[in-house]
Amino acid sequence: MAEELRARGDQGLAELLRLRPDLVAPVPADLTQLATRAGTRASVVRALERLDRFTLQTAEALAVAPDPAPYLVLLGLMAGDEGDAQVETALPDAVRALRAQALLWGGDDRLRLVRTARELLAPSPQHPSPTGLGPTVAEATAGMSPGRLQEILAAAGLPATHDPVSAVTALTELFTDRERMAALLDGAPVEALGVLDKLVWGPPYGEVSADPAPPVRWLRDRGLLLPTTPRTVALPREAALYLRAGRAHRRTEPLPPPVTPAREHRPQAVDSTAAGQAYTALTTVEELLKQWNEGGPQVLRAGGLSVRDLKRTATALDVSEPVAAFWLETAYAAGLLASDGEADERYGITPAYDAWLELPAAERWVRLAAAWLAATRTPGLVGAQDAKGRTLSALGPDLDRGAAPEVRRRVLALLAGLPAGAAPDADALLARLRWERPLRGAQPAAGGDLRTRLADWTLAEAELLGITGRGALAAHTRVLLTPPDGSDDPAGGFDTAAAEKSAAALLAPLLPEPVDEVLLQADLTAVAPGPLRRPLADTLGVLADVESKGGATVYRFTPASVRRALDAGQAASDLHAFLAAHSRTPVPQPLTYLIDDVARRHGHLRVGAASAYVRCDDEAVLGEIMADRRGASLRLRRLAPTVLAAQADPAALLAGLRSMGFAPAAESAEGDVLISRARAHRTGPRT
Repeated sequence: MAEELRARGDQGLAELLRLRPDLVAPVPADLTQLATRAGTRASVVRALERLDRFTLQTAEALAVAPDPAPYLVLLGLMAGDEGDAQVETALPDAVRALRAQALLWGGDDRLRLVRTARELLAPSPQHPSPTGLGPTVAEATAGMSPGRLQEILAAAGLPATHDPVSAVTALTELFTDRERMAALLDGAPVEALGVLDKLVWGPPYGEVSADPAPPVRWLRDRGLLLPTTPRTVALPREAALYLRAGRAHRRTEPLPPPVTPAREHRPQAVDSTAAGQAYTALTTVEELLKQWNEGGPQVLRAGGLSVRDLKRTATALDVSEPVAAFWLETAYAAGLLASDGEADERYGITPAYDAWLELPAAERWVRLAAAWLAATRTPGLVGAQDAKGRTLSALGPDLDRGAAPEVRRRVLALLAGLPAGAAPDADALLARLRWERPLRGAQPAAGGDLRTRLADWTLAEAELLGITGRGALAAHTRVLLTPPDGSDDPAGGFDTAAAEKSAAALLAPLLPEPVDEVLLQADLTAVAPGPLRRPLADTLGVLADVESKGGATVYRFTPASVRRALDAGQAASDLHAFLAAHSRTPVPQPLTYLIDDVARRHGHLRVGAASAYVRCDDEAVLGEIMADRRGASLRLRRLAPTVLAAQADPAALLAGLRSMGFAPAAESAEGDVLISRARAHRTGPRT
């Protein structure tokens, strides 16, 4: 292997490191070390997981072939005795793929699978091969007595030999000779052939009793069933291949399953639907973060958002909890939301959110979409349990899955391969993904294999985010996914910044234009006929409550909402001027009366905070205290001629006044003077 790597040249080595990036961390000292690392178990497992089904079947066939194996022997195992034109066409590419990943080496006359890969894929009683083949005659007869071997040769009609090695060779040659095997099986009982039919495609092992039935005894006497344990027999690999007509697999899959369209829509309808959902995504994220503008909920001790806070967020957004978790994770992935890192840790909005709000709507959406594409976060896992039985929470530390970006991009790339406006058949899409990564798809997980669930979540989340419309990929998304050279590898000169700019340019004309006017109605409501410009939307969001959303947003004015605007520093005259400037219709009288009535009563009562107070019947003494600069740290304020309020606590206020030369006394809540005396200290009662 090391010699073959030396002969590859720079381009071949670069291709190997792109296909198997784990080999370069840390950087190997030389090619011998690289070859050694390429044969380690962990690295080989990763490489096998990246193989498509047919290439993996090729490696599995090599694992049961002689080592080394000529190319024609491999072709026979894949195509069978009858041949298969599709297999013959696809097999050279599969062999090249195995060579490129350094899983296979040697010339076409001596193909060798890397030893670790052979150990992983070769059949054994503990780890059956996907081919369903069992041990070879030599493996199954290892340790068998010479006398027993001679008995098998005699029953099979073969001449006796002088040593076990030649006996095993003679039996192997019998099973690989088509004519002699046909003659042997022609004399087999029908029941014996039925036993072989049950074992031929695997599993090749069966249990027998101490006194087996005559058909099983007939097969065992002739070596067609060889004992592996006192109560277990196996069908030898050579005999199974004869019964299979030379095929290592029951069904080879040289061609990937096609991704067929289930429905077709007009591309314009798909783009407009996706754009509408993209706008909904922007408003939802803005509404979510606006609620956390003054500080979000607390972070759990183990990290993440509590179930109660997730439910509260879902109710506020008027969505289900899984959808609310998706929006939270999207905002988190885009860097708009994070924990504040304080001792009493809470979630909050990042400074990036303010810069994000200043961008045009199309560019804001592109930021969200790009963050979602690259995110390892999987909100679909929220509410599930980990291996230790702990519930996974939104924004928690256990939602990262390294395969998520790869699956996400691959699903969307398959959608991009369909005609514009075509929505895929979900089952065909999943079948294609399983063909491309069969080993990863075979990994068990709660609720199904992770790769399949990631694909399902990708389709649902893409629709929510506006990546797709009516199940089909939108035009403004295709430019985010397709490199200029048409390849599937984003690293091949793909200018991400240019792609995001093109996507924003395609999306911008499809988004609704912001308006700067509302329709005021006599029932104390205002109708926004479209998205509002930011200053109008911010002010109206304080002055009124959102009553309903949709194509037009309805706001309702209430005494509480008007009071909220007045608390924010607006005067009644400011509110009248604001409504007159932004209403297409005259301001209704009921709304004018409502604002004036609330403003008339606003601020009659004042509420503030004070930690302690000073009261004295002599106003001159209080005036002296207020004029003394030494009392600045007490932050005194005159509430009445005989009362001062302080921001300091009562003990600090007493000490401060005494340091200024006064002799204050503390009083209780009832106004009585508090008498202070030394407190006695006692131990607890003794047993």
